[in-house]
This record gives sequence, C-alpha cells and structure tokens, in this order.
Amino acid sequence: MKKYNVGIIGCTGMVGQRFATLLENHPWFQVTALAASARSAGKTYKSVVEKRWAMKNPIPAALCDTVVLDATADIDEIVSKVDFVFCAVDMKKEEIRALEEAYAKKECPVISNNSAHRGTPDVPMIVPEINAEHAEVIEAQRKRLGTKRGFIAVKSNCSLQSYVPAIHPLMDLGVTKVLACTYQAISGAGKTFETYPDILDNVIPYIGGEEEKSEQEPMKIWGHIENGEIVNASAPSITAQCFRVPVSDGHTAAVFMSLEKKAPAEEIIRRWTEFRGPAQELELPSAPKQFLHYFTEADRPQAKLDRDLEGGMAVSIGRLRPDTQYDYKFVCLSHNTLRGAAGGGVLMAELLAKKGYFD
Repeated sequence: MKKYNVGIIGCTGMVGQRFATLLENHPWFQVTALAASARSAGKTYKSVVEKRWAMKNPIPAALCDTVVLDATADIDEIVSKVDFVFCAVDMKKEEIRALEEAYAKKECPVISNNSAHRGTPDVPMIVPEINAEHAEVIEAQRKRLGTKRGFIAVKSNCSLQSYVPAIHPLMDLGVTKVLACTYQAISGAGKTFETYPDILDNVIPYIGGEEEKSEQEPMKIWGHIENGEIVNASAPSITAQCFRVPVSDGHTAAVFMSLEKKAPAEEIIRRWTEFRGPAQELELPSAPKQFLHYFTEADRPQAKLDRDLEGGMAVSIGRLRPDTQYDYKFVCLSHNTLRGAAGGGVLMAELLAKKGYFD
C-alpha cells in the first residue's frame, strides 16, 4: 500500500488530538498538515495544545514544531500538502457543511467526524464492518459536486457505536424494535474531569441532539443505495435515551430488542463472536481481529476494564437475557473516541484507501 499524506482539520480538540496520536507511525498515513481556528493559526502545535493535551500518550514528536494553519483561510495551502484530510471541528453546522464541501471541491477528500453531512443522501456514513458497500455512492456525490477526486465521507455518532454493531449480525432474524439507553463518557463532550466539575458525583439526563442521532443514524447505516442516494432502512424502530455519566472514556448502552424469528441465546452469542466484516477480511491496520466480544461474567462489560479491548476498536457485549417486554436485553460498550470517533475515522479511511478512493 502506498503512503498517503494527510491533514487534521480541528487538530487541537479532543478528537483532533486523538487523530494525531493514532496517526503517529501509521503504516499508510503520514500527517503533513495541521489546521484549526484562526486563533491557533501561525503557532506551533505544541505551543497550542500542551496546556490542554488530554491524551495519555505524549504529543507526537514529529508534530510538535509543525505550524498550525487556518482551516478556513489556508485551504489552498493545506490541500497542496495532503492527499486527504480528517475533519473534527467545533463550528456551527452550516459552517461545517460549507467548509467540508470547500475542501471536497478543491479535489481533497474529507473523512469527517462531524454531524453536518450525516443526513446528506449521497454522503456515505460508514462503519467498515457493517456497510462498506455504501462507499459506492461516492461516484454520484462527485457528480453533484463536480469533482474528480474530492468527496465527503462521514463517521456516525459515537453513541451508537456499541449497539448498532451488536444488532447488525442479528438483522436477518427480523429485529423489529430496539430500546437503547446510553451512558456516555465525558470525553464525548470534549471534557476531562479537571474541566468538567459539574459531572462529579452526578448523572446528567440530557445530551443535546444525541437521542435524535441515536434513533435516526442507524437507519442510514442499514439503508441501501438507490439512484445515487442512500435510502434509509424502515426497520427496526429505535427509541433512545442518552445520559452523561462520570466516566472518562467509554460509552455503555443498555439495549432491549424484539425479533420476528425467535432464536436461542446461544445462537445470538455465536453470531456475535463469529462475526467478521470487510475490515477484518481486508486486514485493515486499525481493525480489531475480533470485532464483537461476548463476556459471560455477570458484571461485564465495564468501561474501566474493557474500553481498550483490541486498541479500543472492539465492541464488548454482555448480560444477554430474555426479557418480559421485549425478546432479549443486553449491555454493550465501545470506546467513544477510538471506535466511536477518531479510530473509526482512521479505519474508514483505511477501507477507502484499500478500495482506491484516494487515488
């Protein structure tokens, strides 16, 4: 595989920092441009982030002296340095939509961690193990944008990165209804315990926009391509509640589901543990060897113990039981800034690179 030069747009935030650490020594991708807001532009990366560095790993040495560019004003310079960009910015949705399209129209593909284009019908929202075939819609998007190389592909919301993978291998059993309650880590809000004192000894029963994303985005992931657009799936019906909890990393979900075709618990567990998607079949560098892990212990999965499983890219499942109102209930966990954000973005980029979309 050839080596690609990449940029990180929004390099100073929590997800941008995670991109920087994940891309250090990546076998396929080399960071050659860093960009953020105008207030960070013109300064070295280390000087901008050292007082708010939130990662366990140190700032990548190769990036410390890199001068941060202005994500908006310096587009031409950024595009000249890279083959594609990762984008994770804190801006208004309309501004993000315009920014990402500006890069794409400059023939620079965008791998986005933002929500702005998740609802755009010809923008694929890819979980590589689940709907890799949605990349095919990129050709239609290029026609709309008038580009040869440029396009936008997006990550789904971090809240659904545990329960959608768990439900996916069961879809042919006719999953009709899903109730998901998510318990989401503070890093999902770009916070640490030092910067978020309100969360200590507390649970906050509201995260703006999160429940709508948790209910709607899976339908696009499970949708199909028709006339150059992704048509959302009509089932299952999903309802969600999302809570912010005092955990540093790792989103947990309590899930209830109804099935048209009844299956014993042993079959469901077998489907989980044997499931392999394109990311595993293609042996992508960031892919977990086993995507879904089932724990038999009554008190697992736990964020503190299991979020870093397979480099934070695997999904942990446990407590599968029959339910009196639904057919089954279970608990699942994923690392929200790895599988749920930057790690999932890098994995999607690996998939698209392998399929030749950056050439």
